[in-house]
Amino acid sequence: MEEETTIMAAISTLRPSQLSDLNFSILSLSFHHRRRLCHLLSSPCLFFLTLHRLHTLTLPQKTLLIARHLLFSLHYLTRHFQPPSTRFPNPFTAINHRDLDTVLLLLFLCEAYHDNPEALERPHAEWRQVLTSICSNTTLKITGITGIFDGAALIPYIEMVTRCKRLVGIMGCGGKEGKEVAASPAAVVALPAVEVRGGGVECVICKEEMREGRDVCKLPCQHLFHWMCILPWLKKRNTCPCCRFQLPTDDIFGEIQRLWRVLVKAGGKSLDDERS
Repeated sequence: MEEETTIMAAISTLRPSQLSDLNFSILSLSFHHRRRLCHLLSSPCLFFLTLHRLHTLTLPQKTLLIARHLLFSLHYLTRHFQPPSTRFPNPFTAINHRDLDTVLLLLFLCEAYHDNPEALERPHAEWRQVLTSICSNTTLKITGITGIFDGAALIPYIEMVTRCKRLVGIMGCGGKEGKEVAASPAAVVALPAVEVRGGGVECVICKEEMREGRDVCKLPCQHLFHWMCILPWLKKRNTCPCCRFQLPTDDIFGEIQRLWRVLVKAGGKSLDDERS
């Protein structure tokens, strides 16, 4: 429950307009994914082709699919908690229909097994019928036909995110916590150049003064650096040399960790609190 608590604590800090926007976005995305899943289950050929592909994937490949889906989902959850200068889509979050169908089926199988393990003890030939019945029941709840409140899509979405995060962690493919990763080239290119005013400001990388009138790099955390100093730094690590503020990265697991830290901070926790 710690992951759910972290997300809910962060969401509780949003303004009503931001919360409404988040709920609408998640509702639309949930409907899109639910339509894809219903289409998959309604087609015997597509279902068994996707199931066959799922069986041929290795464990690391399945984990990578889940991680990409998790990263895409975290981008939705964190967009109101990040400065606009750090909202860059990770290229690995783009997912084609084939991969989307595969990861949606994989997660739905995990969900079905968690809720009713006996359902998947039947022969594979009967799985489509069993999953179709489960999908119909959950769709009624998400759409609100049964009288659930308007934000009903938010809770299943949060549960999906936490389930993905746990699965990635259990698979052991999430990378070492705190591992250095390079900043995203898109984020680096978007960094603004500002003119030093007043002088007397030291670049903490080279320890030399940034002269007045010189163009220097300004990170989103407001710290200034010589361009020739910060660019090589950001090729190796995505953190500010002064305060450890993190820029986006193209490393999937590094970006998942960064966005999770954004949620932890927004919820008023520290990473030490999260680990304890």
